[in-house]
Amino acid sequence: MRILLISTAFSGLTQRFYTELDDAGYLVSVELHLGDVAQLIEGVNLFKPELIICPFLTKKIPPEIYQNYTCLIVHPGIKGDRGPSSLDWAIQSGEPEWGVSLLEAREEMDAGDIWVNKTFKMRAATKSSIFYREVTQAAVDCLWEALTYFQAPDFRPQALADHPEFKGKLLPQMKQVDRAIDWKKHTTDEILARIQAADGSPGLLDEIDGTPCYLFNAHKEPTLKGKAGEIIATANHSICRATVDGAVWIGHLKLKPEAGNGIKLPATFLWQNLATANNSAFKKLFGKTVQYIEIDYTQPGRQLPCQEVWFEQEGRVAYLYFSFHNGGMSTEQCKLLLSVYQHVVTLPVDVIVLMGGEDCWSNGIHLNHIEAAQNPADESWLNINAIDDLIYQIITTLDKVTISAVAGGAGAGGAILALACDQVYAREGVIFNPHYKNMGELYGSEYWTYLLPKRVGQKMATDLTEQRLPISAKKAWRIGLIDKMLDKQHLIFYAQVKHLANGYVNDPENLRSCLAKKARTRCFDESIKPLAAYRQFELTHMYKNFYGNDDYHAARRAFVYKVCAEKTTPENIAIHRHSQAVINKLSLGSMPHFVWQDQYLMNDKEMDDQHKDLFVMADQLLVSDSREDLAHNLHLLHQHVKEHFSAEEALMKRVEFQGYKGHEKEHLLMLEKLISMENRINADGWDAADVNEFVDRWAKHIVNSDMRFNAYLKNQTVEAG
Repeated sequence: MRILLISTAFSGLTQRFYTELDDAGYLVSVELHLGDVAQLIEGVNLFKPELIICPFLTKKIPPEIYQNYTCLIVHPGIKGDRGPSSLDWAIQSGEPEWGVSLLEAREEMDAGDIWVNKTFKMRAATKSSIFYREVTQAAVDCLWEALTYFQAPDFRPQALADHPEFKGKLLPQMKQVDRAIDWKKHTTDEILARIQAADGSPGLLDEIDGTPCYLFNAHKEPTLKGKAGEIIATANHSICRATVDGAVWIGHLKLKPEAGNGIKLPATFLWQNLATANNSAFKKLFGKTVQYIEIDYTQPGRQLPCQEVWFEQEGRVAYLYFSFHNGGMSTEQCKLLLSVYQHVVTLPVDVIVLMGGEDCWSNGIHLNHIEAAQNPADESWLNINAIDDLIYQIITTLDKVTISAVAGGAGAGGAILALACDQVYAREGVIFNPHYKNMGELYGSEYWTYLLPKRVGQKMATDLTEQRLPISAKKAWRIGLIDKMLDKQHLIFYAQVKHLANGYVNDPENLRSCLAKKARTRCFDESIKPLAAYRQFELTHMYKNFYGNDDYHAARRAFVYKVCAEKTTPENIAIHRHSQAVINKLSLGSMPHFVWQDQYLMNDKEMDDQHKDLFVMADQLLVSDSREDLAHNLHLLHQHVKEHFSAEEALMKRVEFQGYKGHEKEHLLMLEKLISMENRINADGWDAADVNEFVDRWAKHIVNSDMRFNAYLKNQTVEAG
């Protein structure tokens, strides 16, 4: 069955629908509704879907589409609810229950016949959190029920006109005047609900010391009090503002610019420029009456509601939380997390569980912080090195079992961060985006060229990073990216994680065996290729991204300022717009480009030169831009390999090397691989990952088999002398 997803953006809900349908075997494609109706209709006609589903829309579907196709819209509201601010009104008014409807597209927005509706209990949480958890899961449940009705002859959707008892109603778009806070009137809970209803987008417009700004990331303060409206404390770059009956912490602010969008940043960051421009105003805002609260990160538990990093210890298991707003991890945040992790490592525990955040596990480096820096390229460099330092520490923790408990989405460097642990457990419904290139062809670091192929193999690692598609927890488990997929409910998921973590503690023999195996594997991997070599190789490409051209910087600016740079739907998600490229060639800077490592040296000039030539020739093969070049370069590589193997085997026979037969067999397998590659080129089935696999196999052959032969030769020389 052919299903087309039409969406304003390839958002989290759209990605969830995409992965659910793809996992189930549906032929699914995506067409973004970017405002060009003719282009949208063209995309529909190209794909010729049997069903259209719209997970996230801010623009109307034209009648040319919904009059000719069954077109279902996801609306985050109960039956009868209509309007673009459905969830905002529900949160701000304190609705105890809300829902999601899957309804047909019609001229009037959200007024079509209802196919399915699911309801859920509301939490005291931000709009983005409720949307990510309750709304998304209810929408997925609606999707699967609707698919059972599709083409069912007796199914009849519910029309709004036929059901006057529906509780929902048409509500207008919520404006800032509807959200406005009166600090001398509204209670803490009322203020919190208003900020939470706007969190994510558009933010709640307010004033601090006469400066218009949007408020985000608010938390209720349990004890502090002060004069309503005044800033009474700061901690962790958050500000605490008094209310009529308590106080709220505000984690992030965004100045209202003259035009366009500003940058959302930690609350105290916003006032650094103000301190320079208007010192008296800054002193007034952060004077002697403002309490600065120092957080002791070496103590267990969350001391403040605005605290982003904390740990808990339960017996011999430590749980490390890092609930960074929207998942971005700045240089400072990476360093903080590293310091807390280093402290946790010193505790008398056997297992460390990285918990991340509930709604977003991690998304890697912090693009907003980088954009706001005086020199974004320099800050990018500092940020990527800071997260690399953290991941290196996790990889090299050999006396503890480390576990990643991924309850929320993980993207880019955040997805790779999870792989640094020994075990990766993910909640059902989590989406992974283990790729970088959408951000201006960013190469990526975080030791991904070590961690990703180690779990899924070279070919799959290449596919994941080049295709740039989201994958579900189910698929991540199927391909080996994660070790277990656990329950979709957060509370059950965390209970399962604790049970599994305690399983190591309660079985000392298994724990010792796991740690011993971990140490052996790390030593072996280091002998094949040191972690420092992976890092150097990745950072060489990252340096080019940061300082060599503007692609990454332009993409980052567009992301931070929410500028839609796309003119059409990217081909990687729109299979109906795929170009018919004959050769599957990776771009320069992709993972399969090789760097000679000194550990491959055998101290025999002739053999070392031949081995080095292989890396040069393999790299040349990858950048071939025609089938003729491919065939020619592969022929050169094949000839080089045959001549090298023949000379090496002749020498083995001459010196009567006892491992000759096994060595010869390894040579034969590699030659067969090259022949297979030649056949695939001739059959238009070329895959650059084949070269990566071949050179990786040869590198291991050098380190293991060739080194043994080299040692034998040296021993023969000593005996002869």
